[in-house]
Amino acid sequence: MGVLMSKKQQVEKVQKCSAVVSAFQAGIKDRPAPAKQSEEAEEGEAPGKTSSSPEEKNTEDAEHGETDNSTGPSTSASVRDECKVNQEAWSRLRDGKGVEPEDLDKSHQLTPPAFVRPKREADDDQPVEVDLEKKEQPPSDEMCDVCEVWTADDLYPCRICTRVFHDGCLRELGYLRAEALQEMRDTAHTVTGWSCYYCDNLNLLLTEEEMYSLMETFKQCKIIPESCLVSDELLQYHHFVSKQQFDKDLTDEQEEEVLAQFAALDPDKTGHIEWSDFLYFESLAVLRKFRMENSLVRLLTPKERDTARSVFMGLDLDKDGVITRAECRQAQQSWFNKRNKDSQSCNVRLMGFCSPMNCGISHVGPICESSPASSGSERSNDNRPISWADFLKESAIYILAARPNTSAMHIRLPL
Repeated sequence: MGVLMSKKQQVEKVQKCSAVVSAFQAGIKDRPAPAKQSEEAEEGEAPGKTSSSPEEKNTEDAEHGETDNSTGPSTSASVRDECKVNQEAWSRLRDGKGVEPEDLDKSHQLTPPAFVRPKREADDDQPVEVDLEKKEQPPSDEMCDVCEVWTADDLYPCRICTRVFHDGCLRELGYLRAEALQEMRDTAHTVTGWSCYYCDNLNLLLTEEEMYSLMETFKQCKIIPESCLVSDELLQYHHFVSKQQFDKDLTDEQEEEVLAQFAALDPDKTGHIEWSDFLYFESLAVLRKFRMENSLVRLLTPKERDTARSVFMGLDLDKDGVITRAECRQAQQSWFNKRNKDSQSCNVRLMGFCSPMNCGISHVGPICESSPASSGSERSNDNRPISWADFLKESAIYILAARPNTSAMHIRLPL
């Protein structure tokens, strides 16, 4: 059987070579006359070489192709490099690894962790019982999450989960730059706290299906991962999404909302928004669109639930387990007051999910107090009672939005 297979392979190889020879001969016929004459002269001088083997012809043709490719334009190499970079960026976005630092020496880095996106359970949308009186108070881990070594005071805790880290391990891991490491050292042991790279990345809350939906929207809108966006690009992105989903352009009011959204994502007035802030903003919009409130409550960590308990009990002065709607909105705004220095400004505080744009993936942006959505019936419900369970469900999305260490506002606050 082995002999038969080898003969068959030889026949196929000869057939392929014959096809190459035929194409080669056809190319010779199309050449100018001098080249044809020189070819005939060579055949006359060496008649024995006219019946050269198909393998030699194939080799000559391959070498000829390589020569042509080597003399091609230099721009083709740059295009291939750019495509490779974009492919790697999309791969990191899909795997939840975020931005790849450009100024790090990777020769001595530790192996980065493999992020696994969550999967939704069958009872994900069912109510979850969270006792108001019973604080969970989870203790922090005793060993570094990276090297699994205990060194007491040298460990820096995450304010969201129970993980702790060495600053040296985080530096070697490559997920924090020098300024971010210094911020961690300054805030991790304070009331403000610090979020680890797991909790800081809101995009890791999305499932594979939700991430696929978001990536398809980015690709259709020609958004390149890991690139900063200026205001015109954000406007163009919103125009495209509005055209695709609603078959209409943005109104002047909606354009103003997008620009206010840009200002909230650019608190330092740099003129552009970072890729991570844009990604977290869109990730929260996906959660807002596809998840029920009960599902969002299940995403909260014990530390976040304990903080929510303290806030609710601080507002419930008469201890009857009920607060007002106005107090609920005040609590939802308070999640961001510690991290955002400009939390008193109109563009940051007066933001809500009232715009007709918020039906789609990318439709979250600030609105000002003079907007029609901020008046009338909304304010008439200020005294409506809110129970602990309702407070937690309504506040879950804002608690999640407060996780990142950046001062950018990734969600519109309630009016």
